[in-house]
Amino acid sequence: SLTESLPADRRPPRPEELHTALMGLTRDFDAVRGGFGGAPKFPPSMVLEFLLRHHARTGSAAALEMVQATCAAMARGGIYDQLGGGFARYAVDATWTVPHFEKMLYDNALLCRTYAHLWRATGSDLARRVALETADFMVRELRTEQGGFASALDADSDDGSGKHVEGAYYVWTPEQLRAVLGEKDAEFAAACFGVTEEGTFEEGASVLQLPDPDGPVDAERMASVKERLLAARAERPRPGRDDKVVAAWNGLAIAALAETGAYFDRPDLVQAATDAADLLVRVHMDWQARLHRTSRDGAPGANSGVLEDYADVAEGFLALAAVTGEGVWTEFAGFFLDTVLLQFTTEDGALYDTAADAETLIRRPQDPTDNATPSGWTAAAGALLSYAALTGSELHRTAAERALGIVTALGGRAPRFIGWGLAVAEAALDGPREIAVVGPQDDPATAALHRAALLGTAPGAVVALGSPGSDDSGEVPLLRDRPLVDGRPAAYVCRHFTCERPTTDPEELAERLRG
Repeated sequence: SLTESLPADRRPPRPEELHTALMGLTRDFDAVRGGFGGAPKFPPSMVLEFLLRHHARTGSAAALEMVQATCAAMARGGIYDQLGGGFARYAVDATWTVPHFEKMLYDNALLCRTYAHLWRATGSDLARRVALETADFMVRELRTEQGGFASALDADSDDGSGKHVEGAYYVWTPEQLRAVLGEKDAEFAAACFGVTEEGTFEEGASVLQLPDPDGPVDAERMASVKERLLAARAERPRPGRDDKVVAAWNGLAIAALAETGAYFDRPDLVQAATDAADLLVRVHMDWQARLHRTSRDGAPGANSGVLEDYADVAEGFLALAAVTGEGVWTEFAGFFLDTVLLQFTTEDGALYDTAADAETLIRRPQDPTDNATPSGWTAAAGALLSYAALTGSELHRTAAERALGIVTALGGRAPRFIGWGLAVAEAALDGPREIAVVGPQDDPATAALHRAALLGTAPGAVVALGSPGSDDSGEVPLLRDRPLVDGRPAAYVCRHFTCERPTTDPEELAERLRG
């Protein structure tokens, strides 16, 4: 069993063990086409997050190169919707060309956050564009009337002749391009998007890609072509939508939208994250702060939340608290993490996927490895670590470190399948850094410090924002006894609640928060 592979001393990985994991990933890396392994190729979101954090801590060029190459290949490939934004579930080939066309909320949430973090690390225009387009896709296509996010869009749709065909909504023939764009622009679009007479998909149709890394020089023409193709596509029969709202996946979306909104000055995205968080509290949570896993049309489903629901919702709420400065989200995260400690954690620090009081199964499931999403086990470790960093709670810190014992056991052997655990281990090794920003919320100087804090690349850094001496600072212990400096807004950078001298200068703060 997995608990047998837990090392006896239950400790997080050390630097040399994380280096071994990096070497393992380097061996599996596809240097020609990006990604890891061969076909089918899945977006390796959690591994990319580990590599970004490893680069921030160590300066490893190899780690950053693997992220940049993979993100560029996916963004230019058929797995990415070149017209409407958003990612399909996986590519059936090793070149990211032909996707399985289903679009899942969890992939888009994870990848939106990955590209936003890649932009934060490098300033890449491609990463910025993809993060924003993916966020806009989630809000436009997956948001429900109640403010939550639906689970998925189907792969297949009516091809116009009454047959349900996979990819029908997304693929194009040269003839279809001509019908929408006219001869000249169709030729331009076919060259840009790799649409050929033979086609890259079935029956002469092509999946749109951007095979030329330098792209078209004529950005205006490209924008016009995309707009017209998108409008024409909207006339096609749409793929069906699975309207189930899953707590865990909404938690991932909340984290992605809150951060993307904050980085790129898009308050509408932060609002969308807040609306989804409101729905989870209103509909998914009962009076004991226990979660229902799903809802539909604003009514909770019968299934109890599992470990990943509590962990990913806590993660999302902590990200939302960092961006909005609303301590109530940290408080709710604390309720969910208390349930993780009481209902899902064993005495030796291992975690189960189902609650202790859930319906008894022959074998109580526990799986620490990532699938298409972070495992509940490692997601819980991450949220526990962040919560401990905001509150100074040794209980949560110890639980996080013991949970990371599984990463020490598996990280060197199977790094591709415990990427989120490796990312959390990087945060534990860095502290993580705790940043308290104090000042009046409406003061531009406070906003500048807050922005510098959110843009820091220190692995897993936590941010708390509050006005000194106000009631809301009572909710987050990290903000307590942090005065203004000479009457000016200030930022405190701490580890384990031990702080460097505060700064009032956003540039100095940014300098201190590079990995």
